[in-house]
Amino acid sequence: MSGRGMMCGGTSATKPATAEIQAIADQVKSQLEEKENKKYPIFKAVEYQSQLVAGTNYFIKVQVEDDDFVHIRVYESLPQEKKPLALHDYQTNKTRHDKLAYF
Repeated sequence: MSGRGMMCGGTSATKPATAEIQAIADQVKSQLEEKENKKYPIFKAVEYQSQLVAGTNYFIKVQVEDDDFVHIRVYESLPQEKKPLALHDYQTNKTRHDKLAYF
């Protein structure tokens, strides 16, 4: 696993998405739609990883069509910072079988 660079904290194992993860994905859906200039009628969080930094990065696999998935990286700041969730990065044209990885 070398070559990924140094991270403050490694990512967790991939886990099935929970209602909390779906809520996080829902909160940044409009940010992704704006960046991609398209609407996603389906936006179902399927699985995720998390990474503790000065806050938390969430790497979430989201189903956007029957066979089309997007990987999103969402940053949640520390509670005392009182900042909204932010879509920090994303990868389109993913499949159900593409593994989540740090990006």
